[in-house]
Amino acid sequence: MNEHSVNIFSHFLFSFWENYNNERSGGMRWLIVAIILLFLLLLDYKWGDKVSKTTARKKIGVERQSDITLFTTGETLFEDYFAQLEQAKQHIHILFYIVRNDEIGQRFFSLLEQKVNEGVEVRLLVDWVGSFGLPSSLRQKSGQFAFANRPTLPFFFYKLNERNHRKITVIDGKVGYLGGFNVGKEYIGQDPKFGHWRDYHLKIMGEGVHDLQRQFQDDWKKATGQSFGDDERYFPPLQKGTVKHRFLPTDGAYLEDEFIQLIEQAKREILIGTPYFIPSQKLMNALLKAMKRGVQLTIIAPMQADHPFVKEASFPYFRQLLRAGARIYQFYNGFYHAKVIVIDDDICDIGTANFDHRSLFINYEMNCYIYDKPFIQYVKQTIARDIDTSTLLTAEYFRKLPWLDRLKEGVATLMSPLL
Repeated sequence: MNEHSVNIFSHFLFSFWENYNNERSGGMRWLIVAIILLFLLLLDYKWGDKVSKTTARKKIGVERQSDITLFTTGETLFEDYFAQLEQAKQHIHILFYIVRNDEIGQRFFSLLEQKVNEGVEVRLLVDWVGSFGLPSSLRQKSGQFAFANRPTLPFFFYKLNERNHRKITVIDGKVGYLGGFNVGKEYIGQDPKFGHWRDYHLKIMGEGVHDLQRQFQDDWKKATGQSFGDDERYFPPLQKGTVKHRFLPTDGAYLEDEFIQLIEQAKREILIGTPYFIPSQKLMNALLKAMKRGVQLTIIAPMQADHPFVKEASFPYFRQLLRAGARIYQFYNGFYHAKVIVIDDDICDIGTANFDHRSLFINYEMNCYIYDKPFIQYVKQTIARDIDTSTLLTAEYFRKLPWLDRLKEGVATLMSPLL
């Protein structure tokens, strides 16, 4: 939106107000106020996005070798995670998008409080929106606490949408975690609304932990203005592991290009697992081109939704991909929250980014590209088990779609840039 269009819009509003101020009811004046507010929000978002994209810098990760373990259930992940926190001797650095004030959240904070009392240096960073309402009584237990991406002026509305969606943990600079799980009862299958929670989360031991530590350090400094140094206490010497990988941090920019490059490398198959399938037009074009050259596309998404309209927002894309020959599955054994892409037997991507506009263009994310063939085969076997508890989506499903779902689809399409 340029200056000329702003002037035209302002002139229109002024004239509209002059003509109707004395002739229409107070309801009309409120409508005008609502239009003005909507315009200001749009302006805030557009300019904020422009400034953010201008200042974002592309981060190119270094290829590493670490030992990597994949967790797909919250029960097994948090059993291991809490055990590693218990063993911490020097420091614990944690970044989550969501930390709930429920039974598992309270256990989490009690463990952090215990480690603080033992003299362990604890830093906890959580997203301001994702963990909104977290009581200060819990926050005080975690040693050094900060909110990430607290919205400020200017561009308040844009910053309200710009979330830190990364989930990073580093323990003593030697053990790291990254993936889709947050801290809350739903993530261990204790929320009856969702039932079993399916997600992918990595445990990293080896030289790649330095990259997780560095990203946490950057996010901590942005949130607090403070850093914690580069000495061996935080960056100890680490041995190479067996799995080749590379971390990819993004700050609302460049992820679309990275995903397109992955898709363009595919020769036989592309597997995508995501809770929200709302790609950009460029990504859709890349997927369609891949299928035209004979690549089989398989997508897994959840049957149920955890947010309004996100399921319906995927329908226009699914229709088009089904016509082109894609296989699309809806996971019915609980809620599917995994973020995974597999290209042939060559590259596997697991991390925090969803296949949607918000992860591509707004959120702060962290992904891990894995190049180890045995590990990739294990991931493909895991995806195959997920498909076993999924149903194949067909064109018939969309032909029989109730009118209410069609209406929701129309609304979701308009809202898709913010979903």
